[in-house]
Amino acid sequence: MPRKIRDYKAEMTKLGFEQRRGKGSHQNWKHPKLPLIITIAFKDGEDVPLYLEKLLRKAIQALGTIEESDQ
Repeated sequence: MPRKIRDYKAEMTKLGFEQRRGKGSHQNWKHPKLPLIITIAFKDGEDVPLYLEKLLRKAIQALGTIEESDQ
């Protein structure tokens, strides 16, 4: 069963992403250490589409690379 948008947002918050303003139903999420902005255009009860899952995995990998280089 695919994850729901509310679970996706909770994981992003744990990772340090912050919600920024968006237009209409769109929400922009930005991490202070990454140039990547993830836009979510879905309601909390909807399933997370595959492209958003891929974007989050890409962001997690980038954060891991940044943390390794900081040490």
